Amino acid sequence: MLSYRWILLLSVVVVVTVAAELPHASTTFKTLTGNAPLVIARGGFSGLFPDSSQFAFGFALSATSSDTSLWCDVQLTKDGVGICLRDVLMQNGTTISKVYPGAKQTYRINGVRKTGWFPVDYNMSSLSNALFYRTDKFDFCNFRIFSVTGFMSFVKPSSLWLNVEHDVFYTEHGLNMTNYILSVQKLGFVKYISSPELRFLQKLSGGINHKVKLVFRFLDKAVSDPSTNKTYDSMLSDLAFIKTIASGIMVPKSYIWPVTSDNYIQLPTEIVKDAHDAGLEIYASDFSNDGIFPYNYSYDPLEEYLPFVSNGGFSVDGVLTDHPLTASEAIGNILIISHNGASGDYPDCTDLAYEKAVTDGADVIDCSIEMTKDGIPICTSSINLYDSTDVQNSKFSSLVSVVPEIQTKPGIFTFNLTWDEISTLRPKISHPYYDFVRNPRYANQGKLFKLSDFLTYAKNKDLSGIMIIIKNAAFMAKSLGFDVVDLVTTALSNAGYNNMDPTTKNNKEIMIQSKDSAVLVELKQRLTQCKLVYSLPLKVGDVSDSSVADIKKFADAVIVDRESVFAESKGFILRKSKVVEDVQAAGLAVYVEVFRNEYVSPPVDFLADETVEINSYVQMVHVDGFITDFPKTVRRYKMNTCTRLGDGTSTSMKLVPIGNLAQLLDADCTGGMPPALAPMPVLNSSDVIEPPLPAAEPKSAGSSGTNACDVLAPPPLFSREYVLTMVTLLLLLLL
Repeated sequence: MLSYRWILLLSVVVVVTVAAELPHASTTFKTLTGNAPLVIARGGFSGLFPDSSQFAFGFALSATSSDTSLWCDVQLTKDGVGICLRDVLMQNGTTISKVYPGAKQTYRINGVRKTGWFPVDYNMSSLSNALFYRTDKFDFCNFRIFSVTGFMSFVKPSSLWLNVEHDVFYTEHGLNMTNYILSVQKLGFVKYISSPELRFLQKLSGGINHKVKLVFRFLDKAVSDPSTNKTYDSMLSDLAFIKTIASGIMVPKSYIWPVTSDNYIQLPTEIVKDAHDAGLEIYASDFSNDGIFPYNYSYDPLEEYLPFVSNGGFSVDGVLTDHPLTASEAIGNILIISHNGASGDYPDCTDLAYEKAVTDGADVIDCSIEMTKDGIPICTSSINLYDSTDVQNSKFSSLVSVVPEIQTKPGIFTFNLTWDEISTLRPKISHPYYDFVRNPRYANQGKLFKLSDFLTYAKNKDLSGIMIIIKNAAFMAKSLGFDVVDLVTTALSNAGYNNMDPTTKNNKEIMIQSKDSAVLVELKQRLTQCKLVYSLPLKVGDVSDSSVADIKKFADAVIVDRESVFAESKGFILRKSKVVEDVQAAGLAVYVEVFRNEYVSPPVDFLADETVEINSYVQMVHVDGFITDFPKTVRRYKMNTCTRLGDGTSTSMKLVPIGNLAQLLDADCTGGMPPALAPMPVLNSSDVIEPPLPAAEPKSAGSSGTNACDVLAPPPLFSREYVLTMVTLLLLLLL
């Protein structure tokens, strides 16, 4: 039984560590599936606590993300009980040589004679006093050997990885590892089973739960798989055959990034690509913070993970490590989503804005859809061309109209012009803050994109995904006869996005965003493989449980505006809401918009510094991603290792107190206290649930497609009566 002192100590360590951990964000990687690489905690947090002990397993779950998989090396005792123990030679992980000093045995394992203490010589009950150890700091701390089932009941992991070596050895001693593993995996915790013996996995494949993944583990290249008598080096050419048995492979990290004899990294091999091309996930093993590092990494363990998980050309599907927190730090990155491309530098939704966003490190680029007169979906930040082009100075300036369903002010709308006509216009850079002029040399440069152009452009770029934004869908269907949802799905299909091979590096996650739940509900029925993103109304103070439950029925993520997170009055933060926390608790990712560099953009509390604002949203709010006019700024923050130092973080990256500045203001200050914050609305189910989209009503051949608009033609200079009178007078004078 663990003493109270040890439980208290573990609790303190967990709290400190969790406080230092960066959030695990919903970022897409170049893995086989596009999901984040899996962190596999070998024997729990075995870099600190004894391998496979209660503390090691419990601490691994507490100090890392909830989806970390716990690795158990399964050994069998004399009475057929599975135990979690790293090595079949028990003296390498326990104090058994002190408990049973005269019980040493010699056996042949995989053709090699080995001497020591083996689990096949002991019943489970006789191992109760064989204590674990990793370092001398935790020797003799009353740790017990875990049975596999005992471990499951004690820790209750969400993901358990069972690794089995030496099946042949156990068979020679009359023990059936196959039957044991098949019985244990029925308990529901097991998600992965690995082995360096391919025939063992083949025996399992017929009786295993279809949700459990089998992984073939490669050992040193010169060693042979005892079940096939083939060297692991030669089996690298048999990936197609391995795929018929397993869904993945695990290789030592040197298989991927070889190291020279004098301990420097060489160029990567093609093994990750080869595995993904074969449809196999690939996991890298042998990570620990106290191992020998190639000199390229300057003894920084975090740096060692980065080439494996975010190399640019590939990502492994998981890493096996003794120090899972460090792996989580390398993987837990925030998502960077452009806002109309890099619209802080170039006109919205132009080729220049998109190219800049990609160059500056955006993970996802966005296209906000509007419709032209001839039914072509285009990317533009506004349905009103006044906002994004020079249309008011063009030959189309007379096409001014008021569309009450869209806005009360006059405008010239995308559906007033054909695509050919719109493409003759010059784009116009956005100016969200009147006193701040953006990039005047390029204020009217760039080429506008149709949706099809955008999809073609993004397909071969180094991006994790694209985001398509659908607005005004009900108006388009009812008044203009355009089924925008159908047009978007058709465009995705025509561009090849609906059947992208997940094993290729060009695989992209498709995100579709809308503030209209009816759009997402319809898409849910059509495109279940897309990530559907719901935009909350602006300035929401709270979300009801029922509204979040309704959103979860049709969406995978939500977008909130900044003022729904930090409530402001006259630029001062008065309080932080729980909107992000409540939505994430339901399993939905949260992206916040819109972040801009101009010093007037962040509240005064963030000291006119966009990096301070970003840091607060990461460290304090734990957002999953940022929607920004300036992807480069978020990318720079994302790559700043100062954010990973916990208590050692530099002063520049410390969190600023929220709300303190407002409290400093009083009646004696010139500006006075900021006005009290009006109650912000609570999002309820009635705000979320909408009627289905109306059916698109095709317009007649002679329709202009603008029948919803009252065109305001310029008034004639002279009335008809006036002209007739003047002509008559002129004729009389001539006579």
